[in-house]
Amino acid sequence: MNGTQHANPRPHPRPGSVIVVGSGPTGLLLAGDLATAGIPVTLVEKRPRRISNLSRAFVLHARTLEQLDARALADDLEAVGRPLDRLRLFGRLSVDLADLPSRFRHLLVLPQYEVEKVLERRAVAAGVEFRHETETTGVRQDPAQDTVTVEVRGPGGETETLRAAYVVGADGMHSSVREAVGLPFPGRSAIRSVVLADVRLAEQPETLLSVNAVGDAFAFLAPFGDGYHRLIGWHRGRNVPDSEPLHLDEVKEITRLALGRDFGMHDARWLSRFHSDERQVPAYRVGRVFLAGDAAHVHTPAGGQGMNTGLQDAANLSWKLAAVLHGYAGPGLLDTYQSERHPVGKAVLRSSGGIVRLAMAKHPWTLALRAALTTVLDHVGPVRRRAIGHITGVGFRYPAPRGSHRLTGTRVPDVALAGGGRLYEALRGGRFVLITPHPAPNPDANPDAKAYGAASGGEDRLAVAHWASGRRTTVLVRPDGYVAWAAEDADPARIAAALDAHVG
Repeated sequence: MNGTQHANPRPHPRPGSVIVVGSGPTGLLLAGDLATAGIPVTLVEKRPRRISNLSRAFVLHARTLEQLDARALADDLEAVGRPLDRLRLFGRLSVDLADLPSRFRHLLVLPQYEVEKVLERRAVAAGVEFRHETETTGVRQDPAQDTVTVEVRGPGGETETLRAAYVVGADGMHSSVREAVGLPFPGRSAIRSVVLADVRLAEQPETLLSVNAVGDAFAFLAPFGDGYHRLIGWHRGRNVPDSEPLHLDEVKEITRLALGRDFGMHDARWLSRFHSDERQVPAYRVGRVFLAGDAAHVHTPAGGQGMNTGLQDAANLSWKLAAVLHGYAGPGLLDTYQSERHPVGKAVLRSSGGIVRLAMAKHPWTLALRAALTTVLDHVGPVRRRAIGHITGVGFRYPAPRGSHRLTGTRVPDVALAGGGRLYEALRGGRFVLITPHPAPNPDANPDAKAYGAASGGEDRLAVAHWASGRRTTVLVRPDGYVAWAAEDADPARIAAALDAHVG
């Protein structure tokens, strides 16, 4: 083994535990959720224990903010980020987010490292075991033992074997977990030689987020919040290897071409190149191994959906793993991670790729298509709302069984509840929330929270609330904010049956 010492060759059996590989936003949210639910979690990360300020993501969308709100984290991030309620695309298309059916009628501009700080604090407080400077070198599944074995190499070169009930690879585009389970990552490089720079500006832009494409040049400019701005740019005629040196003059030229001026860029603290791929793994699950975030899908930065999609992957998977490991649900629940999140990942690849191709339109027919699409989005409300719903994440719904209520699988906005509360506060703690019509005069027709809690096997996993309005629909909301079951004027027996089927 090239002289490597085996400091601890014996596996560590941890019944009911999960190993998460990768401590980016996706891995941190997932690990924090599981640990909060009482699941032992080890988070393996090959980087040192420090959060880098060289991240590429800069936007939190409404749906992600809702998920963070269900964990009491959104307000902290809102305090350090800068809200933007209007986007300008293709030079003349203005997209107003003020009508979003969400508590968060904006996107939040803030660097990824601020998100990671908040998520890491939560994970540490919940008891996640962090293993930094530890590289995953192999993954083996043992169906007979219902376990997964992970081979790792520590900071001193020592090897160790870890064992858990499930493993989640959230270790990015070059995922070692994905490679270890033999999954392909089909796709292609969509944009080559994208430039990134962290710079100071002598002149401040008129808008919080500046993005535009002119001719062969594209540029995106957003503030870090510490006096620096992040510039992401691309020039069609400058396709060079990622290793090609990058100088500030090239960054300034791309910015001038795309945004009209370079804002007096100076004092670059970081310059880099990368290429943007469009790829998606065909299966998000292989046995007891799952993939999430960039390990499962990567796409162009257009629309700012990368970090958001990964965080929503984690929110979908975490409560399902916790339910299965606690014995509240059967293993079949985990199959729904693939059926629900893979189509969303595919849709994000399409939308982000479409945005960048339209932004960089050059030929007459593509320019005509962009002009036509801009006109449609400007004047056709349903089309505009659908497009905004997909970019912000609030418009996606999950597949529902045949014969289900029309609301099943849909996202529930942060509705007001009787007594002054709201849904996403009630969801905190990873609970289901049963929302029923406001109590009728006959108390026998309205079993209280304790009664429903007993029917579902435990009050700690279920909150019961009433609509603040006169709505008559009964809705069971999953921990991730989607409808698990709904009915019109359901009686207590039907509600109890639904709780038994979904809550456990």
